[in-house]
Amino acid sequence: MSIVRAALDGVVGSMAMTGMRKVTENLGLIDETPPKAIFRQKSKGLVKLIPRAKREAGIALAHWGYGAAAGAIYGALPEEVRDRRWSGPAYGLAVWVGFETVLAPALGLKQATEPRPVERAALAADHLLYGYVLSAGSKSALPGRLSARSGRVSS
Repeated sequence: MSIVRAALDGVVGSMAMTGMRKVTENLGLIDETPPKAIFRQKSKGLVKLIPRAKREAGIALAHWGYGAAAGAIYGALPEEVRDRRWSGPAYGLAVWVGFETVLAPALGLKQATEPRPVERAALAADHLLYGYVLSAGSKSALPGRLSARSGRVSS
């Protein structure tokens, strides 16, 4: 798996998360997604550069970029790890735990200090989805794609 392919799979995984978050937000399970919280609480000057009507798209693009970076890191993991069925979901969950325990407190996000068990469960679930999509992408049999194990082109 190339790191570029893994980064693209990370974008697709982040897109899947975006869809899932629309549902969980509309059901009232999530008050504010982490990307929205970061933009609202920590990047006031940057947010003002984006026209109000385009801010949601800007937040989504930033999240997809973060997903691409995380996907590239996944792609750099040893193949023996990535070949395990559980590797993608476990990686997605690790990304979420890293955000909750390191990044959110470091950024001083108010969500980091509040107990939010339902919201945290919903965010953990969408990160499991991210990881699943990330690992499934690496195992997909696209026509003309080189097999990671054999080096042969599949058709």
